[in-house]
Amino acid sequence: MRIGYLMNTYPMTSTTFIRREIEALETLGLEVVRYAGRRWSEQLVDPLDIEEAGRTNYLLTGNATGLFAALVKEVLVNPLGLARGIATCIRLARCGGGAIVKNAAYLIQAVYLRQRAKTDGIRHLHVHFSTNASAIALLSRICGGVGYSFTAHGPDEFVDAGRCALELKIKNAAFVVAISNFCRAQLILLTSMKHWEKIRVIRCGLMLDEFRLDTHPGSDSATIVCVGRLCPQKGQLLIPRAVAALKGEFPGLKVILIGGGESHREIEAEIARFAVEDFIELRGWKANDEVRNTIGGCRALLLPSLAEGLPIVIMEALALQRPVISTYIAGIPELLDEQCGWIIPAASPQALEAALRSALRADAVVLERMGRVGRARVEAMHDLRGSVSSLYACLVPAAEMGITPLRRAPQG
Repeated sequence: MRIGYLMNTYPMTSTTFIRREIEALETLGLEVVRYAGRRWSEQLVDPLDIEEAGRTNYLLTGNATGLFAALVKEVLVNPLGLARGIATCIRLARCGGGAIVKNAAYLIQAVYLRQRAKTDGIRHLHVHFSTNASAIALLSRICGGVGYSFTAHGPDEFVDAGRCALELKIKNAAFVVAISNFCRAQLILLTSMKHWEKIRVIRCGLMLDEFRLDTHPGSDSATIVCVGRLCPQKGQLLIPRAVAALKGEFPGLKVILIGGGESHREIEAEIARFAVEDFIELRGWKANDEVRNTIGGCRALLLPSLAEGLPIVIMEALALQRPVISTYIAGIPELLDEQCGWIIPAASPQALEAALRSALRADAVVLERMGRVGRARVEAMHDLRGSVSSLYACLVPAAEMGITPLRRAPQG
């Protein structure tokens, strides 16, 4: 059985979990065709991501002629479906405050995708994130294409549910995946209780065999690692202040930031302002193996986020038996508590400083105990085999339905 996976930008360094999910579905017998709107603008560093880009079909990147040809063909062979798509496109634009050009671009991509999916023998589309790509899947479906489902992560998806027509996307989806109980609650709260049975909690997972068990507790290390895009939501701008407060007490302290993004220069400026250049290292994006090795050699993972879904890197650190310092937001408290790390209020420099001090003072017994609890929790909640089995059980019935003709445009 052949299904499609659709993303807005893919692959990226931060979408390794999607690649793993696809590969796990393929081991269960599904054939998965990758689609994405565009290539990532930054350089891929992991060999497996580079290989994944080579097997991804792009709707926008390098495809202007294909998009134009698809639109002309749709006018000739599917005028009623296109008319439904135009009506829904206008509705999406109204929800988005009149963004007609953007939504017209979505419609053209949707037309191309409908035709391409038919040629490729796709029985169902699954989308990651409920924003741009899910709008394209919705429009493709309205034009007469295959059914779709999507995984919602947050937090950006929940900022303005009305503008992104979240309820319309859920209503027309075969099913919706929420990555946490918090995420499911947000989807219900922002749309309608009548859709709650359609929304299933399926947590993101790890291939735990890739994360070696290590009884070494990291107590001889004063290195803290922060992994993630350098952006306001991740809260890395708070780190230099906390390090400045601690550097006299812990002269061997080193904080390694792995990732790149729009906050890079601001973080550099904060490092200079607090004179902690010798204590904080910006390494940029790194391959997955190097990230795992760096986390495995540290004392703790740090992620002082202000807005999140449920970060994969927290799962990875716990799988490597490393405690985590992070914040009371979104789905994080469903995985992290004081038994396997330090969970603090977001945007609190004082709480961040206190948690770092506690982590740096923790002895081998404490760190080892936290490591065991964290590993056991990830095994129980985030084993990819269990997560993908649950997703497979949703995808197969949806794919078996194939293409069900739409007799009219959906009503709100």
